[in-house]
Amino acid sequence: MLPVAIAPSLLSADFARLADEIASVRGAELLHVDVMDGRFVPNLTIGAPVVASLRKVTDIPLDCHLMVQNPDLLLEDFAKAGARYLSVHIEACPHLHRTVQRVRALGMAPGVALNPHTSFAQLEPILPFVDFVLVMSVNPGFGGQSFIAEVLGKVRAIDAWRKANRSSLAIEIDGGITADTIAQARQAGCDWFVAGSAVFGKPDRAAAMANLRVAAVR
Repeated sequence: MLPVAIAPSLLSADFARLADEIASVRGAELLHVDVMDGRFVPNLTIGAPVVASLRKVTDIPLDCHLMVQNPDLLLEDFAKAGARYLSVHIEACPHLHRTVQRVRALGMAPGVALNPHTSFAQLEPILPFVDFVLVMSVNPGFGGQSFIAEVLGKVRAIDAWRKANRSSLAIEIDGGITADTIAQARQAGCDWFVAGSAVFGKPDRAAAMANLRVAAVR
């Protein structure tokens, strides 16, 4: 496994005070940015212009998660905006290899995201071509949902593939991550932990992130 990385999710931040909210999570390894189009998932959030503004106020690497119906149309915009990591959904990409190759060619680290119902068998062919996998432990589109523990079997399968292939692939998990669930995810093989209300819902964000790191390795 890779070292634990906490990725506070801006979906749970106060959008009227984004610069201040980002400053409050200084020390995070990643900053998770959920991009929703109102079609692939019900909600509509932010786009590349906001990401470009975020890039100006933080050095934290931006981890952009495209929950959109046609991500190929947006890749260049997010590269120009300053995304470091960019994940696209396996369910939204009919030509996934081509999309992933384009993400890398644009200078971003490519990742593939998958919904709770999507199987490891569907994911496996793309693993040699990506830098990370984003396992959704809730159905995407809303914050504050409960952790779906059944996805951990899929995490274990990805971790086994990683070990068998001596891969440096990172395993990220998103949804319902708290001090109570993070240890389960870490034991299954996760490295990067997206946390929304578990960070931005606390008055002391630095302490919240520290608590998550400690809980992950209990």
